[in-house]
Amino acid sequence: MKDQAEGLRRLVKQQKEAARVIAVTSGKGGVGKTNIAVNLALALRERDFRVVLIDVDLGLANVDILLGITPAFNLGHVLRGERTMQEIMAEGPLGLKILSGGSGITDLANLNGWRLEVFIKSLELLNREFDFVILDTGAGIHRNVLSFVLAATEVLVVTTPEPTAITDAYGLLKVIRKQRPDAKVRLVVNMAKSPNEAQLVADKLNSVLLEYVQWEVEYLGYVLQESQTAKAVADQQPVLLAFPTAMSSRSFRRIAGILAGEQVDAASIGLKGFFSKVYDFLRAQ
Repeated sequence: MKDQAEGLRRLVKQQKEAARVIAVTSGKGGVGKTNIAVNLALALRERDFRVVLIDVDLGLANVDILLGITPAFNLGHVLRGERTMQEIMAEGPLGLKILSGGSGITDLANLNGWRLEVFIKSLELLNREFDFVILDTGAGIHRNVLSFVLAATEVLVVTTPEPTAITDAYGLLKVIRKQRPDAKVRLVVNMAKSPNEAQLVADKLNSVLLEYVQWEVEYLGYVLQESQTAKAVADQQPVLLAFPTAMSSRSFRRIAGILAGEQVDAASIGLKGFFSKVYDFLRAQ
C-alpha cells in the first residue's frame, strides 16, 4: 500500500509544476464544510502527499477548533513583513501543515510594492513544497468568499440533504458557473443517511442546473451521517483519526483516492497564481 501511495505521489509530481489548489466551500453554514476539508486533507496525507490546509474563513476559524490547535501567527503577519510563510505554519496530525488566514485576508487587497513582491516569492517556494493545498473557505456568496472560490481551479461544493442547503448550494453553483465556467467543480453530499439519499440529492441538483443553467456538476461522493463524527467533533479530533474504521472515514479515503488518482490539468495555477487572482478580485471590489 505504501509503495502504491508513493508511486501515485511521484506521478502527480511529474504531471504538475504547481501545487493543486482545491477550495472547499458551501452555499450555507452548518453543512460540515470544515469537517470535509480537514478530513480530506488528512486522507491525502495518509497517502503520503504533502498537504497544507489553509483556513480562509473570515467568520469562523473552525479548522483550529476541529484540530484542537491554536496557531500563533496567521497570514497577516506575513503580509505585514513580521513573519515568513514557513514561520506561520502550524503542524497538525500526520504532519499536515496548517496555515491560518486571519486578518491577512483583508490585508491582501492593500498590498503593493516590495511587500507584494516578497509575498509572491514566498508562494513560489510553497508551490515546490506541497502537492495539495486545501482551502477551507467561508460559506455563501459574499464577495470575500467568492474571491477565493473563483480564484481556485478546483472547487468542492458541500451540501447536505436538507432542502435549504440544496437551495443554497444551487445558488452558489449558479454563480460559479456564470463567473468561472472553466473551473473544475465537484459536489460532495455530507450527512447523508445512505448512499442512495446522497445520489438523489446530486441528481436533484443537476436536474435544476440542467434546466436553468444548461450545466451539470460532477458528483464526487458522499459522507454518511453517524454518531462517531459528532463525537469526534465534540472531542476536537478529526473522525479519520478518532474512528479510522467508521463509515465516514472510509468515505473520506474514497474521495481522497479519486483526487489522488486523477491526472492533473496542465492549467493548474498553483499557489502563486491562486493568490494573484484573489488579489485581483479583492482590488476590483
